[in-house]
Amino acid sequence: MQGHNEKRPVWLGDGAHFLKAMLATPRLTGAVAPSGRALARAMAAALGEVRHGLVVELGPGTGPVTRALLERGLERRRLALVEYDPRFCRMLEQRFAPVKIIQGDAYDLPSTLAGLAGEPIAAVVSSLPLLNQPPRRREKLIGDAFDLMGPDGVFVQFTYGFLSPIPRKACVGRYSAHRGPPVWRNLPPARVWTYRLDTRGRTAR
Repeated sequence: MQGHNEKRPVWLGDGAHFLKAMLATPRLTGAVAPSGRALARAMAAALGEVRHGLVVELGPGTGPVTRALLERGLERRRLALVEYDPRFCRMLEQRFAPVKIIQGDAYDLPSTLAGLAGEPIAAVVSSLPLLNQPPRRREKLIGDAFDLMGPDGVFVQFTYGFLSPIPRKACVGRYSAHRGPPVWRNLPPARVWTYRLDTRGRTAR
């Protein structure tokens, strides 16, 4: 029998934090539990090797994707986390300092990331619940992200849906979109999408 002073597993504590956040702001949180380890690793793998510039993570929550990015060798000084919930911000600070942590609105990147002016942004990795948002807000998010990243940037996003979380109409003539295989070990199963600027006008598959 466990002693009364024995600590609960970390995943149980993180799940409780997520449930509280979901009940408080369901449209912003979009999940009752953190991303699973398999999904976090799939997102980090989809990003690939980023040799220069910052990687901005949107909606890190309790940090499973953050941890996967660091495990793949990304330096902490090159990672900036944008999190809306101040409770998650404090948790991320305790776990991942000196990673940059910015409390702010991920759907207003020009204002939220204004403090990073002068630091080149190479990639954006998003765990935001995009399907909870109207199409125009999703289009603005990825447009703002590429305005900050420039032509060589990459935008990584996971979704529980089958179709592209960035509306297909918004991708035509602007972004190429690659859909990864299902991550069956996540609950619920998810997919990882990778977007790049595409001057050849390919559309999301």
